[in-house]
Formats: sequence, structure tokens, C-alpha cells
Amino acid sequence: MDYTLTTLPNGLRIIAEHMPSIRSASIGCWVDTGSRDEDPVEAGASHFLEHLLFKGSEDWSARRIAETFDGIGARHNAFTSKEYTCFWTRTRDADIPIGIEVLGEMLQRPSFRQEEIDSERNVVLEEINMNEDDPTDVAHEQFIEAIWESHPLSPPILGTPESINAMSRDTIAEYWGKRYTPESTVIAVAGNLPDNMIEMLTDAFGSWEGGGVDREAVTPIVESRARVRTKDTEQAHLIFGSPSIVRDDDRRFALTLADHVLGGGMSSRLFREIRETRGLAYAVHSFRMPFLDAGASAVYVGTTPSQTDEVLRIVRDEIEKVINDGITEEELERAKGNIKGSLALGLEDANSRMTRLGRTELTGMEHLTVDETVERIAAIDNEDIKAAAKVAYSGPYVLGAVGPFAEDDFAEHIS
Repeated sequence: MDYTLTTLPNGLRIIAEHMPSIRSASIGCWVDTGSRDEDPVEAGASHFLEHLLFKGSEDWSARRIAETFDGIGARHNAFTSKEYTCFWTRTRDADIPIGIEVLGEMLQRPSFRQEEIDSERNVVLEEINMNEDDPTDVAHEQFIEAIWESHPLSPPILGTPESINAMSRDTIAEYWGKRYTPESTVIAVAGNLPDNMIEMLTDAFGSWEGGGVDREAVTPIVESRARVRTKDTEQAHLIFGSPSIVRDDDRRFALTLADHVLGGGMSSRLFREIRETRGLAYAVHSFRMPFLDAGASAVYVGTTPSQTDEVLRIVRDEIEKVINDGITEEELERAKGNIKGSLALGLEDANSRMTRLGRTELTGMEHLTVDETVERIAAIDNEDIKAAAKVAYSGPYVLGAVGPFAEDDFAEHIS
């Protein structure tokens, strides 16, 4: 990884990696704002803006944006998380100037036409409805509410029907003006870049004005609890987990290995025991959610409601084995090999490299080459695994669920 980092006079950071062997480039505009930064009246504003910025400026209509991208065969999209929003395009190298022009217009000069806000409001409401119809998504939201109750990470990224229906044009425009600034933005580019890449981006974004906005770090207070969406379903959807490490904790490398062994793939302990040996579930996996000031480690299982108690007992048993005994030498080497391979495969295209650069720079993480990351992974031993697992999996235990249950049904599993 050989990148350059340039900071313009207005505070905008540009991080770039040249990949001369390909004929495309990815450009991502990473804005340091997400659902955790919203006041109650703004709930869902970050995601709403993800939609609205594609509606154009005074000079660019939504149709013109869509037809311009389509006319050069570009891929383009955006996504919103709890801590950042990204707008990106992937174009042929010769079409980089067009991609920069469109993204610059979208981010800096949105029009916020009332009729388009009203139209897109309905689209966002349909997205919320779709999310509500997916029990896996609902179980995740229940888990997040349970583990981060009253913390800024708790509210849903999409907002609620009530907050989206009530959101005015002034609220949206004020939120954009406050959060969308050059000091709060990183532009990441990767691919076959022209020599004047920085000059082009300076021309497009150099006159953008606005200062940065601080984000307060708040340590959550977590208590054992269950949050259940009671539904008469054929399958129970369960998220079981506990508080874990924050994103820049050095133990994240050991925890990545422990997580892979616990439930990260088809050779993992949970997959083998719950699905392959006992046939209790089709889907089972573990995952992590690391943020600035909080983290969670969790396990998802979809199973028949009558098998829920058995499945949760197995999950607790396997977690305690990793905490107390660590993992075998064979499991450790297999997990290290998986991480090494995943790192290499994940950097095979410009979009992956752009994403890695932009997210790392925006969140203030250390830029590591693949070799540097592999070196840190290689140094981890079983004692490191046990120490990381103890921090991440020891509770207090929290559960989010969808199915024919009451919250009291899970008291024994989270105690």
C-alpha cells in the first residue's frame, strides 16, 4: 500500500493510491456523520441525506446525475452507518473528471427541493417497512437497543416513521450545513489515477467552506437484558452477545482470530456444533461491532423456537470454552491463514482499496499494509486469544430476539 495524503487549505483530506495495472478508479467521499450524531428531531437525517444528495443541485437534476453516470458506465452508490456516510463512484480511468464533477456538485450544492424531499420521504419510509419485514434486521435492532440503551449508538440508522414524517426541509438543510463540511470529509481515491488528480479535486472541492464538528465519546453502561419483538414466527431469530473492545484497541487482532474460530466460517465451532453435528440451525455466525467508544461481540442464530434454549446453552458453552481454554494450535493456524487470505483477496480491486483508505483515514485508525497486518496477526498466541476473548465475551450478556417469546423467557441465558 503506497498512498499519498494531502490536506487542502479548507481542511479537506485527500488520500490516494495509484494502481497503474488497471483501467478504472474509485472515488469515495467519506463524511464524518452518522446516526449517532443526530438529535431526536434529526433521527434518520444522515440516511435521508444519503438519498437526497442524489436529487441534485440547482444546476444538476436527479435525472442529469443518473444519466451522466449511466452514460459513462459508472457504478455509483452511497451508504450510511452509525458513524459515517460515504458517496462513491467507480469509473473508467478516462472518466475520472466526470465522476469528480458529479460528486462535487452533489455534496457541496444540494438543492433540497420540497417536492423531491416529499417524494424521497416515501422511499425512506418504504425502506423502513422493508427492514421491519425482515426478522433478522429486527433482531439486530433489538440487540443494539438492548446493549446500548440510552447511548448515541442505540437509535436506528434509518430513523423511525414518526421522525421521517416529521422531518422538515429546514431540519435537513441545517443538519447538512452543520455536518457536511470539508474539515469533516475525506476523499479517498484508488485506481489508475492521472498525475493531476489532486489538482482536479482541488478545483472541484477547494472552495468548499465550513468547520469540523466534534463528536463526544460516551462510555456506555451495559446491563444484562433481553429485547424481544414478539411474533408468531416459524423461526426464532436470536442475537446473543456482550460488550466488547472499541475499534482502535490493539487486542482487535487477537479478537478477530478468536471470533473466526468461534463462529466465523464453516469450520467454526458454532457452525460445526449447532448446524453440522446437531442440525439445530441453518444460519449461525459470530460478528463484531467496533465503534469509537463502544464495541459488541455477538452471535446470530436462526432456529426453531422450541430449540432456542438448547441453542443458547451451546452458544454459552462454546464461549466459555474459548474464554477459559483458548483455542487449539490447529485452529489458531487455520484462523491466521484465513485472515491472511481474506486481506489479500479484499484488496484485489480499486473499490476495496478506496474503502480501506477512506474508512481508516476518517476514523483515525493506523494505516497498515497487508504485510504489517500479517506480521501482527502472526505474533498472536493462545494467551492473547484467551485475554481478548475474556474481554469481549464475558458479559454482561444481552439478547435481541424475534419470535413467539416474552423477555422473561431468556432470563437464565443472560444471567
